[in-house]
Amino acid sequence: MLEHGAAPPVGDSDPRPPSGGLGTRLMRRKPVERLVAEGGKGEGGSLRRSMGVWQLTMISIGATLGTGIFVVLGEAVPDAGPAVILAFVIAGITALFSALSYAELAGTIPVSGSSYSYAYATLGELVAWVCGWCLILEYGVSVAAVAVGWGQYLNELLDGTLGFTIPDALSAPPGDGGYFNLPALLVVMLAMAFLLGGAKESARANTIMVVVKIVALLLFCGVALQGVKSGNYANFMPMGMAGVSAAGATLFFSYIGFDAASTAGEEAKDPQRDLPRAIMLSLVIVTALYCLVAAIAVGAMPWQKFEGSEAALAGIMKAVTGQSWWAVLLAFGAVIAIASVVLTVLYGQTRILFAMSRDGLVPKVFSKVHPKSGAPRANTVIVSVFCGVLAAAVPLGELADATSIGTLFAFALVNVAVIVLRRTRPEMKRTFRTPLSPLFPAIGFVLCVYMMGSLGAVTWVVFGAWMVVGLVVYFGYGMRRSRLATAEK
Repeated sequence: MLEHGAAPPVGDSDPRPPSGGLGTRLMRRKPVERLVAEGGKGEGGSLRRSMGVWQLTMISIGATLGTGIFVVLGEAVPDAGPAVILAFVIAGITALFSALSYAELAGTIPVSGSSYSYAYATLGELVAWVCGWCLILEYGVSVAAVAVGWGQYLNELLDGTLGFTIPDALSAPPGDGGYFNLPALLVVMLAMAFLLGGAKESARANTIMVVVKIVALLLFCGVALQGVKSGNYANFMPMGMAGVSAAGATLFFSYIGFDAASTAGEEAKDPQRDLPRAIMLSLVIVTALYCLVAAIAVGAMPWQKFEGSEAALAGIMKAVTGQSWWAVLLAFGAVIAIASVVLTVLYGQTRILFAMSRDGLVPKVFSKVHPKSGAPRANTVIVSVFCGVLAAAVPLGELADATSIGTLFAFALVNVAVIVLRRTRPEMKRTFRTPLSPLFPAIGFVLCVYMMGSLGAVTWVVFGAWMVVGLVVYFGYGMRRSRLATAEK
């Protein structure tokens, strides 16, 4: 370990790493100083620093607070009963360990690549590529998967307000009675339109949508509170701690998305100060809101009635008030919530590809910046069209579940990266430090691996196939075109 103030190893600061064998090339690291110096720079222009801590927090909440809370209770409450409140806390604590690591690295390496860039600076190019490839799976496929559900809530809203719905052939996912999911394509194209206007405009639109969906959930709490009965909490933990743990594993994926703020590192006004704050603040807000909604929901309706309910919140409001138009308000909140998730996750996907393109690992088109808007327009259009068509015309099936394993893999690498960077670069300025390192990052790593192990065999097969394709792309394209590779020549 270096003493404070000592010169860093050559491999960490020399912009021209020494060439060597295959193993050396695969492990070449991009110096932190170079990552930060290149921040915002693209082909033909630069990203604009326009976001403060408030906008960054809203991006993180926007990517996290979506379909999960609107549909997850129907899955989790039957496992845990009223103790689903405790399950939300456990899931939040599980996410917290990785969030702490994200906060430290976001403040230390404030760039757009998120965990991809963190891995590049600490674990080497091959690991960084694998991490970036996982993020493409996480962000790209989750945009499509979330967009598919948007049409269902849109139909509920249309039925409750205008008395008609879009036919299943044009609104249901392929394989579920539909042929082309038009609403899914529409919501992705709307998100693309906002992103093409620039980061500042996109952040403003997202902030409005986040406020609307938070108000919708608080409205639910205010209305449903009138129906809370103490007897519904009587058998608080009917399935024991095993049931709470099972529900916690399900609910963990409701927290995925808090890392989206780290993809805005090159468009934040003061990223080293604001990114750690945004990540931690968003996790606290989302956890508090989840626990509040869950506590009131299980108090207003016996936990046994949650089985098979995908619209539990709307059902509770209707039961408490005796009026169906409350369900329409919840549908409106869900439509806004999902649109916000699509916008912020699509944003994150484009910025990760931007960083990978700047490093030469994917084509240059993804790092071209429009001089007027300061946005990577070509990148945005390509990613949006791909995700929109994927959502509208391709049966996702088990592929959607693979987003979880990709996310957990990236989270695990971030925890490792904190430990490695603490050892190799202890002298670096850190605006946020993960407490009790390396213990907390190690716990975060173990929890991520445990969660990955709980996923099904089909998910692992899809993940393995995706990794094989990614390695073929890397060895066939990225390894030779890497800017670090060209620097060696």
